[in-house]
Amino acid sequence: MLNLIGTYECKADVKGRLMMPSPLKKQLAPVSANGFVIKRAVFQPCLELYPMNEWNALMEKMSKLNRFSRKNNDFIRRFTAGVKTVELDAAGRLLIPKDLQSFAGIAKEVVVSSAIDIVEIWDKSKYERAINDAATDFADLAEEVMGDSDSDNGIS
Repeated sequence: MLNLIGTYECKADVKGRLMMPSPLKKQLAPVSANGFVIKRAVFQPCLELYPMNEWNALMEKMSKLNRFSRKNNDFIRRFTAGVKTVELDAAGRLLIPKDLQSFAGIAKEVVVSSAIDIVEIWDKSKYERAINDAATDFADLAEEVMGDSDSDNGIS
């Protein structure tokens, strides 16, 4: 399993290319030959970059959903809307498709942040706003998600 680490600031050029930060590029090196999938995030106005093996594992889970359930079909359609395959070019740049740039509001200042096995790509101001908005509730969220050792999802 991939376990990415780090949050980095970088810039997107006028064509929507961003130079993947060197420390993150090194971490992605073992999986970069297979390419990536980039998509809209479900809960935030950012993009998610999946290494192809992580994407394939997720699609394997989703393929088990009953496609004759309208709810499942709607979820699959919305989850995969705007999905594109991308690669790092020889210079280590990632070209963000125009429609996804628009969705995330990415213009120039960008934050690339690890999220376990994927990378989130944010417009810098939206990232800072999301982090600041969540700061006051983070202690309660951490306790709820991680603090219950008797729960199945508690890790501590």
